[in-house]
Amino acid sequence: MNRRFFIRRAAVGGGVLLVPGLATAAVAPSTRKLTILHTNDWHSRIDPFPDDGGRNANQGGAIRRMRLIEDVRRQEQNVILLDSGDIFQGTPYFNFFAGELEMKLMTKMGYDAATIGNHDFDGGMENLATQLTHAKFPMLSANYEFAGTPLAGQTQPYTIIKKNGVKVGVFGVGIELQGLVPEKLYGRTNYLEPTEVANRTAAILRHREKCDVVICLSHLGFRYRGDKVDDIKLAAASKDIDIILGGHTHTFLDAPVEAPNAEGVPVIVNQVGFGGLRVGRLDLTFPGGGARSCVACNNLRV
Repeated sequence: MNRRFFIRRAAVGGGVLLVPGLATAAVAPSTRKLTILHTNDWHSRIDPFPDDGGRNANQGGAIRRMRLIEDVRRQEQNVILLDSGDIFQGTPYFNFFAGELEMKLMTKMGYDAATIGNHDFDGGMENLATQLTHAKFPMLSANYEFAGTPLAGQTQPYTIIKKNGVKVGVFGVGIELQGLVPEKLYGRTNYLEPTEVANRTAAILRHREKCDVVICLSHLGFRYRGDKVDDIKLAAASKDIDIILGGHTHTFLDAPVEAPNAEGVPVIVNQVGFGGLRVGRLDLTFPGGGARSCVACNNLRV
C-alpha cells in the first residue's frame, strides 16, 4: 500500500458529512490515525450569518466552529487544525479591532498553523505584524520574502507537526500581490513564483525531514482559465506534495478532488468556501510499514 494507493483511497473516500464522525470507517486498534481539519477565507466572520432570509442565514460563526472542532477532538486523539488565509476583512469586527480578535479566537481554537491571504494585508504590514503577536501558532509563507519589512522574522516557510508517531510537514504559499493589493499595504514584500518554491520546500520536507505527509496551505485559488497558477496547476507540477488545502476563490467543494502530479500520482486538493461555513476533514490511517490510506474525506457544515 504505497503513496499512490493512499491518494486514490483518499479520493474514493470523499463525501459530504453534515454530522461529525458518521462516515468514518472502522480502524484496527493498532493503526495510527491522523485527523486533519482545515478552514479558509473566513473573513472575520465571528457571528453567524444574519437571519435575513439569505441562503447562509443563521449558519457559521466562530462559536459553532469551535464546538465542532471540540467535538472532533473528543472523538479523535490526533487532530491538527490548519487555515489557508484571508482571515481578515469582511465584517465590522475587523474594522474596529484590526484582526486582534481573529488571531485570539484561532489561538483559542488551537490552530496548528495558517498561511497568509491577500486580505490579511488590508490593514497594512505593520498591522499584520502587530496582530501576529496575538497568534500562538506559526504563520507560514514560503514564497513571500519579508526582509526589511515589519514582517521580517514574523513568519516561517514551513513547520513540522508530530502526532502519534506521524510526522506532518506543512508549508504555505500565497498569491501574487501586485495588481491585487495596493502596493502601500505590502511594501517591499518580495513575491517568489509559487510552483518552484512549493516543489523545493516539499522536497525538503519529504526527503530531508522525512515527513510522512506533506501538506501545502495555498492561497492561490482552486482553478483558473489560462496560465495563472492555481491549486490544480500546482498539483500537476509537483512531486512531493500529498495534500493541497486551498483558499482565495471561495470554492465550495462537497469533498476533495484529486489531481495527478508530475509523476502521475494523485494529489488531494480541497477548499471549503468562505465565511467559516464549513470545516474540511480528512482522516488518514497509517497501518505500518510506511503505508498510509484515507478512510474518510469530508467537509463539515458549521
